Amino acid sequence: MASPFFFVGKKEKGKLRPTQDYRRLNHGTIKNAYPLPLVSDLIDKLKDAQIFLKLDLHNGYNNVQIKDGDQWKAAFKTNRGLFEPTVMFFGLMNSPTTFQAFMDDVLGDFMAEGWCLVYMDNILIYSETEDQHRDRTIRLLQRLKEQDLYLKPHKCKFDVREIDFLGLIIRPGEIAMDRTKLSGISEWPAPTTVTGVRSFTRFTNFYRKFIGNYSAIAKPLYDLTKKGVQFKWTGACEAAFQTLKRRFQKQPVLRLPDPKRPFIIETDASKWASGGVLRQQGPDGELHPCGYISHAFDAAEQNYEIYDRELFAIVRALETW
Repeated sequence: MASPFFFVGKKEKGKLRPTQDYRRLNHGTIKNAYPLPLVSDLIDKLKDAQIFLKLDLHNGYNNVQIKDGDQWKAAFKTNRGLFEPTVMFFGLMNSPTTFQAFMDDVLGDFMAEGWCLVYMDNILIYSETEDQHRDRTIRLLQRLKEQDLYLKPHKCKFDVREIDFLGLIIRPGEIAMDRTKLSGISEWPAPTTVTGVRSFTRFTNFYRKFIGNYSAIAKPLYDLTKKGVQFKWTGACEAAFQTLKRRFQKQPVLRLPDPKRPFIIETDASKWASGGVLRQQGPDGELHPCGYISHAFDAAEQNYEIYDRELFAIVRALETW
């Protein structure tokens, strides 16, 4: 029953992460349905924020103890013998949801007050004034101390006007793509396998809200990943690949929507996809995008009349925003 054990390389040069292969254990585990927060829902709370603080917990999942009597289930074997962990490890199917529930319990009152975001071991405090921010920082650090939770100093950022959080760069009133994640996009080689295409589209899909008509542009790439489709890198695939790379290199910026002010929604539809953009007037008097949506039509939807496809785009935009 013991699970295999091995090491994998970490981002830090020369460091290794101990890892257990818990696939067999996970196969027989009942999934915890506790929900992880949606990144988009978290980011929408930051519209009035001016100052940020980001904290990263030390040891992450290891802060949660395994129930007495259940340690044997997570046992792993090494060349030094058999071990039973006393704390929760990465790789267990329910580790993310269990840890999120733990953090929600520890910091739930701060989250309810509307100045703290928690996504597993990532904590963000946001405030409108320096005095307000100082008070909140003290309260949160005191709470972590009471719970015997420690931080990674080199991953924490205090009292800044720009912060990287959950793959995004957040500034007062706006968000952008993380520049470090975009650094290699211009040199990304054209995929030569379906796996390579999926790797590229996984990356681009995360930032699709920054790209207008994403589904229409990326359609040739997604068609390549469909079951039973032979891999053939066509001119349409190359055009889609290069267009997305160019769009990402422009590093578009989105305004954080203010629900107290009017919005403008623009939609469009083609034979293959629908799209929409949410805009709002900024302090400069100009209309700025707050987000884009797009949808690739399936075979049945492609047979809709054009006015039905246009109506589909409008309804989907209203449902989204």
